[in-house]
Amino acid sequence: MKSDRFFRRVGSAGRLAIFNSIILALILGAVVAVFIRNFTSSYEAVAASTIGVELREFQQQALKQRPSNLEAFSRNFLVNYSLAPGEVVIIDFVNGGLLSTPGSAPVLRSPLVRGWLATPPSQTKVLSSNMGAKPTEVVAAPIFAGHQIVGTFIATSDLSGFATERARELRLSIAEGVIALLAGVLSTFLILRRLLRKVGRITTTADEIGSGNLDQRLGDQGSNDEVGELAQTFDAMLDRLQAAMVAQRRLLSDVSHQLRTPLTAARGHLEVLGRGSVDNVAEVRETIDVVIEQLDHTRSVVERLLMLGHAMEPDFLNASPTELRRLLDEVHNAVKVLAPRTFVEPDAPDLVIEVDVEKVRGALMNLIDNAVRATHEGDSIAVVAQADYESEVLRLSVEDSGPGIPQSERQAVVQRFQRPGARDRDGSGLGLAIVKAVAEAHGGWIEIGTSSYGGAMVTMVLPISRFNVESED
Repeated sequence: MKSDRFFRRVGSAGRLAIFNSIILALILGAVVAVFIRNFTSSYEAVAASTIGVELREFQQQALKQRPSNLEAFSRNFLVNYSLAPGEVVIIDFVNGGLLSTPGSAPVLRSPLVRGWLATPPSQTKVLSSNMGAKPTEVVAAPIFAGHQIVGTFIATSDLSGFATERARELRLSIAEGVIALLAGVLSTFLILRRLLRKVGRITTTADEIGSGNLDQRLGDQGSNDEVGELAQTFDAMLDRLQAAMVAQRRLLSDVSHQLRTPLTAARGHLEVLGRGSVDNVAEVRETIDVVIEQLDHTRSVVERLLMLGHAMEPDFLNASPTELRRLLDEVHNAVKVLAPRTFVEPDAPDLVIEVDVEKVRGALMNLIDNAVRATHEGDSIAVVAQADYESEVLRLSVEDSGPGIPQSERQAVVQRFQRPGARDRDGSGLGLAIVKAVAEAHGGWIEIGTSSYGGAMVTMVLPISRFNVESED
């Protein structure tokens, strides 16, 4: 429990810094250990090679001169050979005396050396040992007369200077390691604290958003790293979320307003019927017809709203290849009996397109229904398709010879429940909004202009990626 309270106090940056310090300490410790070991091995190898010179020199001179008296030769060798400071040479013969250079007393007291003097080694040995409380590198080799061992040659080198140097290097390495460790831990802590503060601000902002405050933003974090990108993405997500919630509130307000009228009308007629006499069959029939009409209007609004809601779902489209001419012919055959209008034969290129056929057909039917409402008997209505390969788009247009849509009203008519300049009261104001949603779901948009017949032209613009192949006759 105490450890949990400690880690909560130090925070995430402190915990990560502690973990990082442990890793760095282990790495730096291993580096220092390897450095000291290599330094020791190399110095001992140098010392061994140095004192091995005396042994090789002794062996070479003995082989060259082939002395009859090895003891006299050895004495003469020790007198004439110059040793480096701290080096000692001892030559002992099994049946003779012991010869040594100055400073050999501590070496002779070593049990290791006494053992070699008592029993000469069978081969050359090189090792490190403490002699006289001093670290010493030792070389011991047998002295041969023919094939018989007659003595022992021992050479030593004082490694006290090396021990001092090694201790100094060890202290220096540890100091450098500690400095590197402190610098690494401190820099890690500062970077992590700065990073986690930004993450903390994201958490705080998310908490405030969860409380309903959608106006909060992280803003510019002053960096172009991953945290800065996270903050930008987070703010963009908040913008979309706020826009969606504003649109949702507006939709609920619009829906409640649009549904209130038909429901109020139906309720009013039923109340009037309830206060009067139900024996009047004509009055009852009229009330029932009005209520059914209002309910049908309400159902139409609800169905169109459901269509708009589904348009925001990722699986809204069920695209499949279809022939453009066949699709427009089906639409033409379906609408030419709607009203006494002059429906022009569709004009379309011979293309295969990949779209959601039902939704595109429904969108065209909405546009034609709007055109019928805006025109009179005998007016012209046409469905036109144009493939613009230069702009890489396909334009599906419905044109009419009605009064058209003024420039000032074109932006408003695509909004939900907006019917500026409408000549009838039966519409829901959702037709163009649905067409816009279908076009945008296919990656396109809608355009409103003036038709070649003098009336309105509403166009669904689809990207050329919806083209498959051009048919060949």
